[in-house]
Amino acid sequence: MTQVEAEVDGIIKSYQEAKAQLRRIIAGQDTFVDQLMVCLFSGGHALIEGVPGLAKTLTIRTLASLLDLSFSRIQFTPDLMPGDITGTTVLQDDGKRRTFEFSPGPVFASLVLADEINRAAPKTQSALLECMQEHRVTVSGETHPLPEPFFVLATQNPIEHEGTYPLPEAQLDRFMFMIKVGYPDKAEEAEIVSLSLKPPAPVEKVLTRGQLLRVRELALQVPVAEHVMSYIVDLVRSTRPGKDSSAFTNKYVQWGGSPRAAIYLTQAAQVNALLQRRFNVSKDDVTALALPVLRHRIIPTYEAEAEEMTVDVIIGRILSAG
Repeated sequence: MTQVEAEVDGIIKSYQEAKAQLRRIIAGQDTFVDQLMVCLFSGGHALIEGVPGLAKTLTIRTLASLLDLSFSRIQFTPDLMPGDITGTTVLQDDGKRRTFEFSPGPVFASLVLADEINRAAPKTQSALLECMQEHRVTVSGETHPLPEPFFVLATQNPIEHEGTYPLPEAQLDRFMFMIKVGYPDKAEEAEIVSLSLKPPAPVEKVLTRGQLLRVRELALQVPVAEHVMSYIVDLVRSTRPGKDSSAFTNKYVQWGGSPRAAIYLTQAAQVNALLQRRFNVSKDDVTALALPVLRHRIIPTYEAEAEEMTVDVIIGRILSAG
């Protein structure tokens, strides 16, 4: 066994241990947990959509402990200002002289939970753009690096639109995944109630920050065959309307995925293969993660909305055609 294979085995063991510890605290939501961990191992940010009461915050907070990441929660509200997120310069007076010093905001953590992100005004939402893309903050002309690794996990409520501001396309595109969290089934809900009657189970960290960064390095070394790369590019291009697209896409899609979608889909597929101890990316890795990577990048047409055709259905049809 080579050193790399031994490292991968250790990563897989830690991944399985993290899931086992989460399972002792949170019942069900296996797909949510799997996709969230793939996103984090890929170094991406995630937008999480689900109604209240589905343990989204608990899952994220627990993952921060398991992965030894500093955690910060920002509650987005209409009166939240950009400086409340990034930090501000503060006048300091020691009696001899006055100086301006930077006071870091809550975004200076490795894992930031942007709770109900669509409740803040667009000006405040855009304060996260530089953070998410460049992993840094610029205040009063000075740039301050954020801790590494750095992740933004944002939540939004899919059923409540009063007093909310839809995220602009530029910001949506910076989220690697959009993960939808649904209701548990009857057995899982019974287990949830049972777990609520017990004291919270303690969790122990399974990966250090350095190991988490190493996962990303190893995943990037997983080969992507030429035919798989071609499949990824063709899949993303088939979501865009145009003269080379299918009649289905032209009828039901107004706007499709950007090249960034193809990049993110490739990186996520590499991580997915690595976590299954496969040292090559297959089409199954791509199709398994197409929904969370593409669903927030596709804007349906009025015809699709009139026929109540959701984005997930559109992606499913495109996948089946490919």
